[in-house]
Amino acid sequence: MCFQAEALNRDALFTDETESFRFPAEPGMGDDVILFFRTAKDDVDQVCYIQAGLCGETAMEKAESDGLFDYYKYRLTAVYEKISYCFKVVKGQEVCYYNRLGISGENQEGFNFRIVPGFSTPDWAKGAVMYQIYVDRFCNGDRTNDVVDREYVYIGRPVSRVEDWEKYPNQMDVGYFYGGDLQGVWDKLDYLKNLGVDVIYFNPIFVSPSNHKYDCQDYDHIDPHYGVILKDGGQPVAPDAEDNRSATKYMIRTTDKENLEASNDFFARFVEEVHKRGMKVILDGVFNHCGSFNKWLDGERIYEMSGRYEPGAYVSKDSPYRTFFKFYDGEAWPYNGSYDGWWGHSTLPKLNYEDSQTLYEYILRIARKWVSPPYKVDGWRLDVAADLGHSSDYNHKFWRDFRNAVKEANPEALVLAEHYGDPSGWLQGDQWDTVMNYDAFMEPVTWFLTGMEKHSDESNPSLFGDGESFFKSMNYHMSRMMTGSIQAAMNELSNHDHSRFMTRTNQRVGRTSTLGPEAASQGIHNGIFREAVMIQMTWPGAPTIYYGDEAGVCGWTDPDNRRTYPWGREDLELIEFHRYMTGLHHSIPALRLGSLKRLLAGKHLISYGRFLGDSICVVAVNNLTEERQVMIPVWQLGMRDGETMSRYMLTYENGYNVGRIPYGVKDGQVLVSMPGTSSLLLVADRD
Repeated sequence: MCFQAEALNRDALFTDETESFRFPAEPGMGDDVILFFRTAKDDVDQVCYIQAGLCGETAMEKAESDGLFDYYKYRLTAVYEKISYCFKVVKGQEVCYYNRLGISGENQEGFNFRIVPGFSTPDWAKGAVMYQIYVDRFCNGDRTNDVVDREYVYIGRPVSRVEDWEKYPNQMDVGYFYGGDLQGVWDKLDYLKNLGVDVIYFNPIFVSPSNHKYDCQDYDHIDPHYGVILKDGGQPVAPDAEDNRSATKYMIRTTDKENLEASNDFFARFVEEVHKRGMKVILDGVFNHCGSFNKWLDGERIYEMSGRYEPGAYVSKDSPYRTFFKFYDGEAWPYNGSYDGWWGHSTLPKLNYEDSQTLYEYILRIARKWVSPPYKVDGWRLDVAADLGHSSDYNHKFWRDFRNAVKEANPEALVLAEHYGDPSGWLQGDQWDTVMNYDAFMEPVTWFLTGMEKHSDESNPSLFGDGESFFKSMNYHMSRMMTGSIQAAMNELSNHDHSRFMTRTNQRVGRTSTLGPEAASQGIHNGIFREAVMIQMTWPGAPTIYYGDEAGVCGWTDPDNRRTYPWGREDLELIEFHRYMTGLHHSIPALRLGSLKRLLAGKHLISYGRFLGDSICVVAVNNLTEERQVMIPVWQLGMRDGETMSRYMLTYENGYNVGRIPYGVKDGQVLVSMPGTSSLLLVADRD
């Protein structure tokens, strides 16, 4: 008689790079490291450790067992610069491999686990709740520093002061100013602290002529329009002005040392106040390009007319900054407009590091300056970081030196980059710490919950509600990052470059130019938005709230996504919901540093677990409009029959419920009834 051997329990197999399965999780050079691999109890014949670049495989010892699982152990010493490894599991004739994507039928070294001895991301950033502020649109705390009508000319037209705080952004929005400033943020620090914010991330705040300030005029100083204007005077330009030769008011405000130094001093006091409240600050660094107003180029002749600065490279062939930019016409001075602009934009001259060591050292000094006393900011967010330089090799060299400069000045500072696509080339331990998490968070969440692209420029019904695609996309893109990078990654639903997530819930393709701003808030679904916040606050990474999202702000993509914060008109219930969710994120250890395990993936259904020791929780999302019964296999997280899990949060289309309801574990599962368009968070009842 022939008996069929029982198949390997693949759902029980698990390991990752958290401290539960690798200790220490981020080892230093020469550290002893212990790896653990989990299987179902008494289920396998052998587990082997396989290290890339070394011959053969090593059998692991069974180190411990509990009622559900066996844990196999392997000890190594981190003596190699980089270590790449996976595991092999054998049961009878059945063999499989386990890497960062999970179970595989073959050894795929490209998805191996990785150790880079000495690389670690700051502990404070792992799972931190961040809050992104576009300063001009957040809060006006000091009206004496407001841009005035016709203060100067920007992109061919005089700038405007917007008197109506509630006005929708203009189509050509960059020259319209609502008056938000750093004093306004200071005034709202209690609000941010009560919201559960750990870190404030500012869009650029250095001197710049636009409201977005991605066209830096002076890297050494905070813009007095956001800081302090002690010395004022001069005149605005004429209504029909086309240049800034008569913009004497702007010249005084942005080039006078008294205003610049006062603004820097104010910012130092501001950061000190933030730190007193237990929060941190990240600045936006735009180092690929600057602005045509920049004092090195002086394309608007602001500094030439002020008479107190050396000539800019646009003004004079003999400028000390000539090599900071690439000019295509070497004989066009004075006022040479043939410089290289990023993506052809004359307002965004690309910085020419390869031909100027002086520029190179200057920006590294800026990198050190703002993370050092008296400012002591806690990190940099790097704009279009992959574009810097004129070659890939040079780009990587620059970011290695940038990282070294920042970490030498402030070892706990975070280096976080804007990046679309595969970031792995920069996340090797010697350049960036982490990224804005588009590919491994914003996009999969958006496609699954709304079927919309992140700009609201297109829809894809095949991805809407596809739980399998959600996990496959998440797993693949997360596999391109080390776990420390994932834990600190900026997980946003919205930001200044994409449509507001609340608007995406209406599932309409459009922009303010095609449908009008009013349409951005038509047909929206708070229930879908709450599902998204549930995922955001429970997924590995740093959940990052774009100012006003928590208050119900809608908006199409840029510039409509840059509406003002609706003080006095907030959705107070939505704010309170965010407070509950940030509170849960902070109070449940598994949500900050725990392992992640997929549990269910179906049509309009996902469920996953987070676990760290006795801290175990489950998230489930039902994006159907109908109620459904869901059986969740919580045994995969270590829950045993007879134990209970309590529901800490239930969201649905019309609201949410925080009443604690216990669910018993039976046959390794928990049965829950989920309303239409709902999500829930279950937490193990363990002391």
